[in-house]
Amino acid sequence: MAPQLTRLILIFVLATTLGATSLRAEETPNAVRAFTEHCAECHGGDRLGRMGPALLPENLGRLRKPAAIDVVTNGRPATQMPAFGATLSDAEIAAVVDLIYTPLPSVPQWAMPEIQATHIVHNPLASLPDVPVHDADPLNLFTVVEAGDHHVTILDGDRFEPLWRFPTHFALHGGAKYSPDGRFVYLASRDGWLEQHDLFSLKPVAEIRVGVNIRNIAVSSDGRWVMAGNMLPHTLVILDARELAPIKVISVVGDKDQTSRVSAVYTAPPRQSFVVALKDIPEIWEIKYQDNPKPVPTGFVHSHRPGMIEGTFDFGPFPVRRIKLDDYLDDFFFDLAYRNLIGAARNAKNGQVINLNVGRKVADLALDGLPHLGSGIIFDYEGRSVLATPHLKQPTVSVIDMTSWNTIKRIDTLGPGFFMRSHENTPYAWVDVFFGEHRDAVHVIDKRTLEIVRTLRPAPGKTAAHVEFTKDGRFALLSVWDDDGAIVVYDAATLEEVKRIPMRKPVGKYNVHNKITFSAGTSH
Repeated sequence: MAPQLTRLILIFVLATTLGATSLRAEETPNAVRAFTEHCAECHGGDRLGRMGPALLPENLGRLRKPAAIDVVTNGRPATQMPAFGATLSDAEIAAVVDLIYTPLPSVPQWAMPEIQATHIVHNPLASLPDVPVHDADPLNLFTVVEAGDHHVTILDGDRFEPLWRFPTHFALHGGAKYSPDGRFVYLASRDGWLEQHDLFSLKPVAEIRVGVNIRNIAVSSDGRWVMAGNMLPHTLVILDARELAPIKVISVVGDKDQTSRVSAVYTAPPRQSFVVALKDIPEIWEIKYQDNPKPVPTGFVHSHRPGMIEGTFDFGPFPVRRIKLDDYLDDFFFDLAYRNLIGAARNAKNGQVINLNVGRKVADLALDGLPHLGSGIIFDYEGRSVLATPHLKQPTVSVIDMTSWNTIKRIDTLGPGFFMRSHENTPYAWVDVFFGEHRDAVHVIDKRTLEIVRTLRPAPGKTAAHVEFTKDGRFALLSVWDDDGAIVVYDAATLEEVKRIPMRKPVGKYNVHNKITFSAGTSH
């Protein structure tokens, strides 16, 4: 079937399915009007989520109505959720909150048949060239996500010139992922679409809708699988990485039959597994993806003997190991050996270290103020490995010893930060001041002294964020987050501006080499 006809049929099916979930006539008219005017652009007129998450009782189990009223009134730190206290009356806010806690007549199912119906292969792998059609270094390309008009630019990291710009689905999630050889880039949008593009031929390969509202994706270290974690429905979807054919749907269900949104999924290369954090169940899941995984009996292994593993296991392909925690885990990253997972919960009170070998928490971290550990970095300081992370609710960067798990230093900044980046070949770490009046500032921290040595303001009055380095670490690329924005290239040694490339709100940029080598200075 021709791709155009397939797409038309898909649009009709989606319109028919989602149309059944529109707001009910008996809902409070003021609530419907207020929601449509102020909320629908981000959360969808059907409340199934777009750039923002779905707003349904099934997704709001951890947020009580008084807390939801406070969020609508005052906004939510560390998100794009604005405050409506000066725009809507108390009665209107209460009506909107009542609305989002009202079940829809039906929530669309998005299981294997629905997923398969959306699969489109634009350019089969067999039709693609064996070598790049361009002369740029394939490992020094950047994927730049331009949220201003929903496009992606592939940027040459040596010449700092665009090679290819293409449209994407709505509200693309910033985190691009690559095949292990760097040839293919995989992108996920908030409305559930997953895309694969070829960086040799500069052509799209395939696309598929894996859910109604997706959180993020990961690519296995052997390049065979892609895993997508969904906010709605509460599932994990495993796909063949070659052309995104769906392989398996895993329901995210706890011991008491409660389901959970996925808050993060990453690959752990030495472990040959995906690791998943859950928003609504205090567990993390580890899912092996190597060939013919050895079966492990279901149940708990109550032993503290060396070499024994604690957790709950399932039989079959892609077995799920469930590690129970004391608290919910929203964000995390790994140590360099992938033995320990360092995570933070949305309670903004502390962090925790989970040893994946023994399957339990081994340390608490003094990390209040909601650290953005998904943006944490690792570097050597005075002969020891340390992690550094900004805080989403506090003007500080925490530096923590990764042996004792004690805090070495808290570096005061001009405001809460979102992204922190470095590179093995530079003595500096860069952190933005994403929230507040100083959002146009970026601090440069000397990793040798843990002191701020320079504060840059590339575009006064406009948000500056998300630094990424070229593969050799010689240049740092920074985003001006504005519809009339830019990528600003700095010499990483002199900290002087080298070039400015106009872009439409470039929210993130991802270097192929740094991502596929799992550089300690960038997110994974």
